[in-house]
Amino acid sequence: MKSVKEIYKIGRGPSSSHTMGPFKAVSNFVEHHPEAKSLRVTLYGSLSATGKGHLTDRAVIDAFHGGDVEIIWEKENLPFHPNGMEVASVDSDGNVSDKWTYYSVGGGDIVCIEHPIEAEDGGEVYQMNTMKEVLDWCNSTGRSFWEFVEENERGTKGFWEYLELVWKTMQKAVERGIDEEGALPGPLNIRRKAGSYFIKADGYGDVLRTRGLIFAYALAVSEENACGGTIVTAPTCGSCGVLPGALYHLKKVYGFSDQRIIRALATAGIIGNIVKHNASISGAEVGCQGEVGVACAMAAAAITQLMGGSPSQIEYAAEMGLEHHLGLTCDPVCGMVQIPCIERNAYAAARAMDASIYSLYTDGRHRVSFDQVVRVMKETGKDLPSLYKETSEGGLAKHLD
Repeated sequence: MKSVKEIYKIGRGPSSSHTMGPFKAVSNFVEHHPEAKSLRVTLYGSLSATGKGHLTDRAVIDAFHGGDVEIIWEKENLPFHPNGMEVASVDSDGNVSDKWTYYSVGGGDIVCIEHPIEAEDGGEVYQMNTMKEVLDWCNSTGRSFWEFVEENERGTKGFWEYLELVWKTMQKAVERGIDEEGALPGPLNIRRKAGSYFIKADGYGDVLRTRGLIFAYALAVSEENACGGTIVTAPTCGSCGVLPGALYHLKKVYGFSDQRIIRALATAGIIGNIVKHNASISGAEVGCQGEVGVACAMAAAAITQLMGGSPSQIEYAAEMGLEHHLGLTCDPVCGMVQIPCIERNAYAAARAMDASIYSLYTDGRHRVSFDQVVRVMKETGKDLPSLYKETSEGGLAKHLD
C-alpha cells in the first residue's frame, strides 16, 4: 500500500475524481508537453455524465491556465475505469501531435497509460495490506493502529507535519462553513444549513445537542466542498465532511490535544488505505459505499481510538461503519455534489459515533471481519448497474427534478 498521505489530499472541491483528478491529469500532460498551444480533452463515462455538475470542465481549463481547450463529452467508458479521459496536444493546423490516456481512480489519484505516474509518486510503504495483518501486528506487539502507521511511515518525508496540516485545513473548513450563509451554487438552490444547525443545537439537551453539533460540523465542510472551497479528501471530496465533523466535535467536547487528533487521523488513514488497496474509494466504480461508507468507517475507527478503544474495538467500529453502508448508490442530482451527498455526510458522521459507542460496549469480538466487508463492498460495487455509479442516470438523480 502507498503512504497514508495519499488518502488525505488538500485541494478544492467539489469532487476528488471529477475535479482534482482531471486537473492533475491535464497539469501532468502540460508539464510534459510545454510546447502545447491548445488541447483537446475527451471525457468518458462518468466524467462525461456528471462532469458539468462536478465542474470538470472548469478544472480542465484552469489546469491549462486559461489556454485554448476543446472539451469533448463521450458517454462510453474506456476499458480500465469509468472515469477515463484523453488529453491531446493540437498543432496550429488542428492535427493531434500527441495523446495520453488518463484515469481518475478516486481520491484525486490518477493513472496514465503512456506515462506511469504512480511510479513517480513513490513505491509501496506498507507490506501488510489487510486488516487482519494489521490487527495481528497490533495484538502481537501491544501497540495501536497509529503506531503501526508510524512504524511504516518512518521513511515518508514530513509525514506527521503533513497530517498536522491536514488537521488545520479540516478545522478551517468547519469554521468557514459554520459562518457562511446563503445558497449553494447551481440550479438546485439549496440553502446552507450548517450555521442554523449550529445555532439550533444549543437549545437542546445533551443528547440532541451532540447530534446537532456533529451534523453542523459535517454539513459545514460538505457545503464548503460544494462551493469549490479548500477541503481534505477523507477519503474523497464527496465524503470530506464525515471525519472532520466527528473529530472537530470531539475536540470541542473533550478537549483532546491536536497530537491525539492527528494520531487518530493516522488510524483513520490506514483504514481508508486498506479499502483503497483491496477494493475502491471511487463512486464511479463502486457507488457511494466506497465514499461515504469508507469515510464512516474511517471516522468510527478514529473516534474509538480517541475514546480509549482496543485495536479489536477499533476494527469492529470500522467494520460496522462500512457494513451498514453496503449497497449505497452514487446518484447525484443534476450531477452535483449536493443532493444527496451533503446530507449523507452529516448522517454518516453521526453513524460513526454510534458505531464507536456500540463497539466500546463490546470486547471487540464479532463474526464479520472488516476484510470480509471490504470484499463484499467490492463485489457489490461491481454488481451495481452503471446508472447507480456517479452517472446521474438512476436513483434520486432520475426521479428528483
